[in-house]
Amino acid sequence: MSANKAINILIPIISVLLGLIAGAIIMLVFGYSPVEGYKALWEGAFGDIYFIGETVRQITPYILSGLAVAFAFRTGLFNIGVEGQVIVGWLAAVWIGVAFDLPMIVHLPLAIAAAALAGAFWGFIPGLLKAKLRVHEVIVTIMLNYTALYIANHIIRNVITEQKDRTESVAKSASLQAEWLTEWTQYSTMHMGIILALVAAFLMWFLLEKTTRGFELRAVGFNQHASNYAGMNVDRNIILSMVISGAFAGIAGAMEGLGTFGYMSVRSGFTNIGFDGIAVALLGGNTALGVVLAAGLFGSLKVGALNMPLAGVPTELVDIVVALIIFFVASSYMIRWLLSRFKKEGK
Repeated sequence: MSANKAINILIPIISVLLGLIAGAIIMLVFGYSPVEGYKALWEGAFGDIYFIGETVRQITPYILSGLAVAFAFRTGLFNIGVEGQVIVGWLAAVWIGVAFDLPMIVHLPLAIAAAALAGAFWGFIPGLLKAKLRVHEVIVTIMLNYTALYIANHIIRNVITEQKDRTESVAKSASLQAEWLTEWTQYSTMHMGIILALVAAFLMWFLLEKTTRGFELRAVGFNQHASNYAGMNVDRNIILSMVISGAFAGIAGAMEGLGTFGYMSVRSGFTNIGFDGIAVALLGGNTALGVVLAAGLFGSLKVGALNMPLAGVPTELVDIVVALIIFFVASSYMIRWLLSRFKKEGK
């Protein structure tokens, strides 16, 4: 393993450790026991099979939203609109799940495909504007987040449910819940979506690292002018990148609509799945395996935090720990410099 690769692996690990240490110091300053706090967090995430099921359920959409952000990053784009793509994917999946009564072998894939297409379309809009008019994708995707939220609320109230605050539950044939899995995890909300999330991670790795199309997408992300000179269609690759990124996000929405909840309700705010996906991608180094591991960490922290009040520690401290981890990841230049200094002194 080269020195650069080793440093790239060490940076997120060191960032997590620094975040946990800083969180422990904050607990001590405010009079809480970091040992009891982290013990409660661990037990809340992995204490028994029920909590493990809840943790895996939380990890599932984080993997997909992290992949959505990471895929765009790897191709030179910053997709802030993953949140909106999650929402439209959630709505499309539930709509198909409610509107039809089909065999599961048809109904479930159709609902997931609808979510992917909805997310892909929501990613296509900023991709097209970026490619043809050079409108910055950050501005467009931020605006589309709000557009998705309010359109989804309107459709739920006036099209799907006629002035109700939530849709009907999806048909059993379109549900990701499995009775055997629910019973095995002591009636947690874990569902089969974790399998789809891991398959999506593999597909992202394979596409970017093992295919000609993936090479073109990454090349355009590195240098558009050089890619254009080499004969690559830059505009097409920009659009394709945002479409694929949006599809990942749309499937993340399907995990909530077909798995965790089984319906969609009118929302006063965002789900935060898409925004958390940015942190997951950043910590994961924008790689498929890194995203899976980072999603595991974030999902564990989110679920485990619910158990911390039993130890007298407020759950907000977990948000502080997460923020500190992100801070240290963002400060990776400093960590990289320190590691390089240690390496030079060791010679």
